[in-house]
Amino acid sequence: QCLLSGSWRSDTGCRMVVSTLDKDNRFSGSYLPGPAAGGLELLTSPLEGSQQDAWLVPQPTFYFTVNWLLREAAQTTVFMGQCYVDTSGEETLHALWLLREAASSPAEDWKATR
Repeated sequence: QCLLSGSWRSDTGCRMVVSTLDKDNRFSGSYLPGPAAGGLELLTSPLEGSQQDAWLVPQPTFYFTVNWLLREAAQTTVFMGQCYVDTSGEETLHALWLLREAASSPAEDWKATR
């Protein structure tokens, strides 16, 4: 069915917890970093997003943003992807992400997006 509500774990140990989708297929929740976060002190951070209507599209696309709660930096990540259902009914999310850090000046803008 590919409804994003619930708990999802990434290959790197991060966890996304998604509330129930509203009538417009929007959702909110939290993103918990895993060990791959490196040396940054990351806290559980809020997320918001939307997915296509799973009743109309059996393997819907989705997006969500995470505004990281960091002690020393401002960062936002956007994830975009699709939910797949295999022949046994197992749901898997495939996503790409774009991370934006706050730059100290326009001259530093070039290195603020990964």
